[in-house]
Amino acid sequence: MLLASLYYLTSTLVLRLQKEFQMFFSIDANNGVAIYEQIVRQVKFAIAEESLRPGQLLPSVRTLSVQLALNPNTIARAYQQLQSDGVLESLRGRGLAVCQGATKACREERRSIIADRLQSVLTEALHGGLSATEIEDIVRKQLKKLTPTVNTVSSTVPSQHTA
Repeated sequence: MLLASLYYLTSTLVLRLQKEFQMFFSIDANNGVAIYEQIVRQVKFAIAEESLRPGQLLPSVRTLSVQLALNPNTIARAYQQLQSDGVLESLRGRGLAVCQGATKACREERRSIIADRLQSVLTEALHGGLSATEIEDIVRKQLKKLTPTVNTVSSTVPSQHTA
């Protein structure tokens, strides 16, 4: 049977189910992004980062919903979206697995998602009267501050950073 260990830090946790599935989830109900969409993005980012590989099975809806303390319908919706996007495939009698070719597609989508979000923030900064040099300085400082403290989806132990 799958053994799970969780480390809760406010709205973040690490889910470790033996060696089959290990992933850092950061779910924030107040960030304006639907919870199922946060799961979809984080699974895609884990695939892009290769902490989830083609052919690897994901936990069942029930198992993941219990471990993340979320409604099973939320997990099911995320999994359905991932199947619809061609990232996961159903293996009869075994569960859901990462599709072949998903890594490249997830890397491209990760870049696109981040580029869109950055464009929105940069547009706001320019509209607010900041110069390109001021924005670059802010970005440089934030990257320096965040780089050693932010967990990736493949982190195995949450950082002690509190934002």
